[in-house]
Amino acid sequence: MKEKIKTTTLIVLVALSLLQSYLLAYSMPGLGATVRSDQDYVNTEPMGTATSVESVIFPETLVIHLGGNKHTIIYPGTQFYDMILNQRIQGREFKGFQRSPSDVLNWEEIRKNDIGIELRFENGIPVELLQKLLKLEGDLLFLNETIDRIWIFKTTGTEEIRTFFFSSDGEMVYESVRADLTVRDVQDYVGFGQFQPKYTMTADGLYVPAVPIQSTEMLFPYDTYSPDLMQRSMFDPSTTRALEDRGGSQIYTDGKRGLQVEQNGKWINYTDPSAPQITENLLSDNVYASVDFVNQHGGWDGVHRFVNALPGGEGKAIRFKQYVEQYPVLAASPFHYGYMKLTLQQGVVTEYARSLITLAADSESRTVRWLPGGEELQSILNRYDRRSEVKTLFPALQALPIDEERLRFNPIWAVRLVDGTEEMLTDAYPSGYEPPKQVLESSMNDAADGSGDDADTATATNGAGASTVSVGGANPLFFGKGK
Repeated sequence: MKEKIKTTTLIVLVALSLLQSYLLAYSMPGLGATVRSDQDYVNTEPMGTATSVESVIFPETLVIHLGGNKHTIIYPGTQFYDMILNQRIQGREFKGFQRSPSDVLNWEEIRKNDIGIELRFENGIPVELLQKLLKLEGDLLFLNETIDRIWIFKTTGTEEIRTFFFSSDGEMVYESVRADLTVRDVQDYVGFGQFQPKYTMTADGLYVPAVPIQSTEMLFPYDTYSPDLMQRSMFDPSTTRALEDRGGSQIYTDGKRGLQVEQNGKWINYTDPSAPQITENLLSDNVYASVDFVNQHGGWDGVHRFVNALPGGEGKAIRFKQYVEQYPVLAASPFHYGYMKLTLQQGVVTEYARSLITLAADSESRTVRWLPGGEELQSILNRYDRRSEVKTLFPALQALPIDEERLRFNPIWAVRLVDGTEEMLTDAYPSGYEPPKQVLESSMNDAADGSGDDADTATATNGAGASTVSVGGANPLFFGKGK
């Protein structure tokens, strides 16, 4: 009898155990859900496209040294930029790095006399990220560096090719003594630059074109992500409150984090003051975290380039500069557009600012415009009231809102100052202006003549007519789907 009772009791206990397991698995809410981190937000609807770290790492410019103190500049998104960087440099190996003080060579003489190419990275890029673009092998000192220039050149009168990586602090250079490059490679780089406009260099290192440069004014329709959609991607809607400040901006908050919507619903500022305030930050880790964060919270509208926003800023500030075709975008104050900015603490985003505007796939209209060059541009530059602070001169597009559905992109010359500020220097000539043909032809002939005996003629072409002296047409091979 006792055995029967024990057996019955055991069967009941087993049955109850199975029932409890069933209820836990299928009836209790949240079972099987992972623990939510502070930035594991709800993202109910897909927004912009995702991208990878590799897609945001590329040089701001390629500077071609033609010999005879003549130079030219090739910009992202153009045919020759792709042919040089993606087809002729990316597959090469750079090994055997030797460390030297930055004044190990007379760089001014090399710039004037030796043919070669410089890859320039705005504010520098960690070697760990540079390895996404190039095949690099070096010691710990080199791998922990931040590089702002790579200079490949052929020494005049010899068959020697030398390759130097410059630290962004200006202190050291690293020579790759086992670089997979030949004399023919460097001649090809220079050959691609022969039929581009000639640039001269100012005493303080700015490159100024000798002739006007062709650009394009564009008018784009656009859509806008709704603020509600963005806040749903950032917060759990069940815990979010909506407020309005005195200036009329909308504010969403879950009690810890905040999302401020400005500019009539076209710009957001996100903050997370609850994130850990830790001084130690690795810039490369924060770039990976930034790309992932943008992928999950708004995505990417077109091509963006990574910029180390604050050199010496402990790796916290990350900036992604937007391109429309081959041109970086600047917005006309007080309109915000053309970049994303993130601040991180050990991979946790504490601040996030971006536009909610998404451009249409195709422009509504396009107009050829010419940017000043030569003595006229030099004069404009010299009259600029912050001339002594100018670090870089570059062509760009200024974004101007026309109405609630369209943006106009006007060609401009822009300057970057030593503090990182970017401003318009001058806009393009009025629509319909054409520079004298003989001026353009003489510049191209001078550039070709100045390339010296070391450079062969490029076999590739950049299209017919004026396109040979333009800043460059959009290149689908490099940028993917064009605008």
